Amino acid sequence: MAKYRKLGRTSSQRKALLRNQVTNLLYHGRIVTTQAKAKEVQKIAEGLIALAVKEKDNFETVKVTAKVARKDKDGKRVKEVKDGKKVTVYDEVEKEIRKDLPGRLHARHQMLRVLYPITEVPAKNAGKKRNTRVVDMPAKLFDEIAPKYVDRKGGYTRIIKIGQRKGDAAMEVVLELV
Repeated sequence: MAKYRKLGRTSSQRKALLRNQVTNLLYHGRIVTTQAKAKEVQKIAEGLIALAVKEKDNFETVKVTAKVARKDKDGKRVKEVKDGKKVTVYDEVEKEIRKDLPGRLHARHQMLRVLYPITEVPAKNAGKKRNTRVVDMPAKLFDEIAPKYVDRKGGYTRIIKIGQRKGDAAMEVVLELV
């Protein structure tokens, strides 16, 4: 007997489908899918959330100095002429950064094996590269999702049946974070 549902797909298609649905569940908080897919996605998502809860506070804060380009009021880099060449002006800034300890770093790598990268595009600039930003999904798991579930021992997601789909009568469900 198989330990997982095959969902009528080849292994590469099934893996891509599940990765996509887990990523969207954790990004949006809920997805609508079939019952069989939801049960498989639930297993993966709960494992990732449990990992995030376990390694939530496993980091140290470090102060570093970094060179940052000076910018004018329009957000463009300030340039000076030195030896007949235009050179960008840099300022030294002290920043506090979080440095992952080995356990959290390993957890982050395990999450990145499952989660797809997400690019947020503002509605105003749809179809353009300007002002897009890449969402760090492991950071979202550690900083936003894990603190909500610190006191829970499991059961981070729920499945709610919403009825049969019109085309093929497959049972549709809402899979959401509790």
